[in-house]
Amino acid sequence: MWPDLMRVAISIREGRLNSVTLLRRLGSHSRKNEIYRVFREVGHSVRTVALLRFLADPASRRRITAVTNKVEGFNGLSAWLRFGNDGVIADNDPAEQERMIKFNSLLANCVIFHTALDMTDVLRLRPDDFDPDLPEIDFTLLGEAA
Repeated sequence: MWPDLMRVAISIREGRLNSVTLLRRLGSHSRKNEIYRVFREVGHSVRTVALLRFLADPASRRRITAVTNKVEGFNGLSAWLRFGNDGVIADNDPAEQERMIKFNSLLANCVIFHTALDMTDVLRLRPDDFDPDLPEIDFTLLGEAA
C-alpha cells in the first residue's frame, strides 16, 4: 500500500486533494477501505514514536507539561468567568455555540490583558531611595548591649 499512501500524500501536498475531502472519504464506511486501515496503522506508528520520544527526553516532558498547564489554567479561568446558566449553552445552533465560546475566550483574554497592564503599572513604580544610614533606628542601644 506504500504507493497508494505516497500518491495520497503527494496529492495533498500539491493541492489536488483537500485533506478535509480525504478525511470525509475515509470516514464513510472506511473499515472496509484498505487505505483507511493503512493510514490508521501509520497513525499508530507515528503516535508510538512520539510517545517514545516523549518518554526518552526529560526536557521535552517538562516543556509539554508546562504548556499543558498553561492551557489548563486558561481553560480554568474561562470556566470561572462563564456566566449565565452556569456556562451551559442551551442553544443547539452551532453558530450560536461558537459565538458563545468565542465571547468567553475573548473575555478571558481581556481579563489576562488587563491584569498584565495592572501588574506592569505596579512594577514600574519607583520605590523611595534607600537610605543606608537608617536615621529612624537608634543604634546606640545595640552598642550598649554588646
